[in-house]
Amino acid sequence: MAVFDRDDTYGKVVDIVVQKLHVNKDTVTQESTFQELGADSLGMVEIMMKLEETFGVEIEDGAAEKLTNMREAVDYIQSKRTK
Repeated sequence: MAVFDRDDTYGKVVDIVVQKLHVNKDTVTQESTFQELGADSLGMVEIMMKLEETFGVEIEDGAAEKLTNMREAVDYIQSKRTK
């Protein structure tokens, strides 16, 4: 089982969110919600698709709806990457 560094995962997630939502990287924290960052439903779909592509994981629709902030997204991806 491969082990992936959480900080690396977090950095990549931040980069994706910054790119898709056009927000300042310095304003993104682990507690930032996607809604606070300006994500609408289309933005969320684009973010989830890019996360799947980048990390080689599948994010089920039900799980995607429950991911509300950066920490949750990173934790979810980490759990999928280390299986």
